[in-house]
Order: sequence, then structure tokens, then C-alpha cells
Amino acid sequence: MTAGLFDLTIVLLIVAGLGIIVRLLKQPIILTYILAGVIIAIFGLFEIENRELFNTFSELGIMFLLFLIGLEINYESLRLVGRTSFYIGIGQIIFTSIIGFGIAQLFSFTYLQSAYIAIALTFSSTIIIVKLLSEKKDLNNLYGKISIGFLLVQDFIAILILIFLAGIQAGGGIVAQEIVLTILKGVILLGLMLFLGRKIFPPLFDKISKSQELLFLTSLAWCFGAAVLVAKMGFSIEIGGFLAGLALANSSEHFQISAKIKSLRDFFILIFFVILGSSLIGSNFSGVILPLVIFSLFVLIGNPIIVMTIMGIMGYKKRTGFMCGVTVAQISEFSLILAALGMKLGHLDNSVVSLITGVGIITITVSSYLVLYSEKVFKKISKYLSVFERRKKKDESAYDFEFRKPIVMVGAHRVGRNIATHLNKDDLLIIDFDPDIVGEMKRKGYTVLFGDTADDEIIEKSNLESSRLVICTSPDFEDNMRILANAKKGGKNSPKVILRAEEEESVKDFYKQGADYVIIPHLTSGQYIGKTIAVDKELKILEQLKEKDLKLI
Repeated sequence: MTAGLFDLTIVLLIVAGLGIIVRLLKQPIILTYILAGVIIAIFGLFEIENRELFNTFSELGIMFLLFLIGLEINYESLRLVGRTSFYIGIGQIIFTSIIGFGIAQLFSFTYLQSAYIAIALTFSSTIIIVKLLSEKKDLNNLYGKISIGFLLVQDFIAILILIFLAGIQAGGGIVAQEIVLTILKGVILLGLMLFLGRKIFPPLFDKISKSQELLFLTSLAWCFGAAVLVAKMGFSIEIGGFLAGLALANSSEHFQISAKIKSLRDFFILIFFVILGSSLIGSNFSGVILPLVIFSLFVLIGNPIIVMTIMGIMGYKKRTGFMCGVTVAQISEFSLILAALGMKLGHLDNSVVSLITGVGIITITVSSYLVLYSEKVFKKISKYLSVFERRKKKDESAYDFEFRKPIVMVGAHRVGRNIATHLNKDDLLIIDFDPDIVGEMKRKGYTVLFGDTADDEIIEKSNLESSRLVICTSPDFEDNMRILANAKKGGKNSPKVILRAEEEESVKDFYKQGADYVIIPHLTSGQYIGKTIAVDKELKILEQLKEKDLKLI
């Protein structure tokens, strides 16, 4: 126990030290975890992958990560992007595997080796992409939901393939029965979770939520309990975590649960990436350098092109296609598991496993930057991507005409939704990229433009400069600066602009650039309550405020 605690201390010290440097360089934190594993392996501090404690932590990290993914999946939003995600996922798997197999054959790999390589190149890492999209706060916009959807399709296919290979290892006679039985059990589990999520958990967690400590403990108990149940049925605890989160996604407390679990996820998931980094050292890359480069380029460039082509055919805009495409520009942890199992079965030798591992190193590293800086990359190459865009744009159906409203509000989540309730619906245009919010506000009778203000066409269609007031409720600094710059193009005739800031330094920057007012949530709410109390000495207004708030929750 003491040795394990000592090893964990070493890991945390290395990660913390590297993390400070990496953040100063504005690089993704995931690379810190992988690099820490590399350092531990190079200097031989200890064999982290052989420590049972770390392997357990790694599994818990993935379980919590998938638990939070499940929490983020709203049943209604699945219907909006579910079919799209399925088609893209299946299409990408088919085309990537065919092309990957052909490239492997050109390098004279055997048919079996080529099949393994092709399958390994097909799958992208849900874990890494979810972590990166969480950092960008893009999980809830259109491309984020589509991407997570087709990554889950990939994961499902990957699990079936691993089951098939495990069946071969066991003797092969019951492979088909095992697959059918697994699918049947999966359907039963999914149906059970959806039933619990709709009928049982919402009222139960409404009562539990009165105590934050009890809410946290009950959520943890459910997560672990579901993981054990799913494990008993032959699935991994990671899948159990996902299903547990899915069952709670429809409860009104899912935001609170998510906020409490994120810290646990961040702690445990770093162990997974440290183990991944340590496993990369010692691989033999001699004789596979050229295939390593070609396959890495295929994953980094070819996979996104395949996704953009499929989405273009389906009618999606080039920006949406590109943003989804970069999420498949790396291979998955399933690919590494597949390679290890192939070597265990005698299907692969060490050179092929080293090749797949090397592709993982390169693509995970490079794609992390592509995803994090996808907006900047898109702007630089946007004019070359028109070939992937059809004239009829499926996700831009709201763009067929221009909007001209006196008030334009960007973002209708918590702050924006409350502002909207006090404004005339006929005077207001709402811009949002979350399909759930768009649907909700449309049902309430608001005029809504579905899209992201990072897209120049959205800015053009909204006609910010012709309005009298522009409000941006996004907490993102760059979103606010972009809105401010476009709204103030008209000089003296420009509309008034209200922005939102989370930090005091941002407030000063916004006012320097011409903002008329900046919302600081804690300051603004404090001023509102203070003035209300000062005006109403008998405090009768508190009851009115309570009734109004309860209607909006």
C-alpha cells in the first residue's frame, strides 16, 4: 500500500509540473498525461502498467468519463442527430477499412495483418474527443453531438469485433451465439435504463436533491451499482458507467450531478493516459517507418475527408463537416487493445503491433491540436473545402432568408433564457447552436437562428449592425469579442452591445473595445437583489420573485 501511494505521488508530481509548463505554452492538458507516462517509462521509475492500483484507477476514469457522456445525452436531441450519426459512423467504418486494407496490401502485409491494420485505423478515441470537446465546451452543439454519436457507433462495432476475436480465442464454436446473446443483453439493458430514466429516477432524484451530499452519494452508488450489474452480464464497467449516466440524463439534477462527478473523472482519467504514455516506450519501430508515416497521414487527413464527403452528400455545411471530420483524425484505445489481442492470438508479430502503436502516438498528439484549434484551421482552409458542400444545406435550412430584428441575442441557455422572458418575442432574434435549446425556444414562439457565431454566414444572416441592441450571453471570451467586433462595424450608428464576462480582466477588455454594458453574473445578481431589498422595505416582493423563478425553472 505504501509503495502504491509513493508511486501515485510520483505520478501526480510529474503531471503537475508538466501541466504548469504545458498550460503556459497553451497546449492541451491531455498531452501532459501521456508525456508523464513516457517520462516514467524512459527513466524506469516503476512499471505503472503492472500496478493493479493504477489499472483500477484507469478503469474508473473511463467509467466516470462515459458516465458523464451518458448524462449529457438528452433523449430528444438523440432523435435529431441519431440517424445522421449512424450513417456517418457506418460509412466511415466501411470506407476507412477498405482504403486502409488496400494501403496495407501495397506494403506487402499479409491478408490477416492487413485486416487488423485496417480495423485499427477505423476507430477513433471517444475518450480523447470527449475530453477535448469538454475543454472547448462544444459537447452540446450540433457537430459535438453528431461526433459523439458516430464515435459511439464506432465503439459498439469495436466491442463486437473484440467479442468475435475473444470467441476465436475460446475455441470458436459459439462465436455467433455469443454475439447474438451480447446484442440481446445490450438491448435489454438499454431498455431498462431508458425506462428508469423516464419513469423512476426523475421523481426520486427530485426528492434526493434537497441534500447535495445525498445527491452526490446516491449518484455514485447508482454509477457503481449499474457498472457491477452490467459487468455481471458480460460487459465492461465502462459501458455500465455510460448506461448509468444515460438513465440520469432526463432528470432535472443532471447538471448538478455532472458538476460533482467531473473532479473524480479528471483525477482518475489522468491515470489512463499516463499508462497509455508509458506503454509507448520500448516499441520496436525498425522496418515500419514508411508505413508508419503513410498510415498516420491517412488517419490525419484521409479519415476527415471521408467524413466530410459523407456529410456533404447528406447536405451538411462544410464547416459542420470539417468540425466533425477532425474528431476522427486519431486511432482509438480500442485499436491498441485490438493489436495486443491479435499478438496474443498469434495473428500479429511485434512489428505490426509497434506500427499500430506508433500511429496511435502520432495521430493522438497531432489530432489533439487539430480539435482544439479547429476554428483557426477551418478559417485558413475554408475556401478549399467548398467541394464538400452541396447547394442544398441540410443543417442550414434556417438560412434561406435574412433576419432583421431590433434585438439580437446570442445564446439562450440559463442567462439568455431568463433575459428572453422579459422581451417582446416579435422584437427578438435568438442565435444558438444547441439543437435542444433551438427546439425549446421555437416551441415557445421565438424566432431562432440555428448556428454558431464563429461562422461568418451566421453573422451575415443575423444582420447585427441593423439592430438596436445585441446581447451575448456566452461565457466564452472569444465569442464575446467576435460579436462585439461585428456589431460595432457601423461606428456611431452601431447598436448597443451587452456582453457577459466571467473574469474581471475580461470586463476591462470588453469596455476598452466599446461594449456598452458587461454582465458579471455574481455582481449583476447582487446588484439586482440589493436594489430590490432597498425599494421594498417590507420585502413583499420576495414572494413575487419566488413565484416567478419557480415558473422559469
